[in-house]
Amino acid sequence: MTNNQDPSTNFQQLYDDVKKYVELQTEYIKVDFVEKLTILLSALLIITLILVLAIGALFYLFFSLAYVLEPVLGSLALSFGIISGIYVVLIVFFVLLRRQIVINPLVKFLTNLFLTKPNK
Repeated sequence: MTNNQDPSTNFQQLYDDVKKYVELQTEYIKVDFVEKLTILLSALLIITLILVLAIGALFYLFFSLAYVLEPVLGSLALSFGIISGIYVVLIVFFVLLRRQIVINPLVKFLTNLFLTKPNK
């Protein structure tokens, strides 16, 4: 079977096909990036909302604990001092375990989000 088409026509068709392919791949990369960015931002928003609500709840919980401890300790100032000590211990705990608590899960999440292939 012989090809009777002009080689320049074949080259032009190949060029047009490659150009269209590059345009489609560029568009796919943009859509994929927007999808992953949306997932990332929504996860950050949810985590931020949960943290804000948890901090507020923890504040009122410790505030009420200070008032519960006041009759036992005989001093409101001493009970607030104990609560402050609990906060300091929690801060030290989170600083010492920041890699296990924050960094490793964040790296794992971002790696799964940006580096794994979709199952589509």
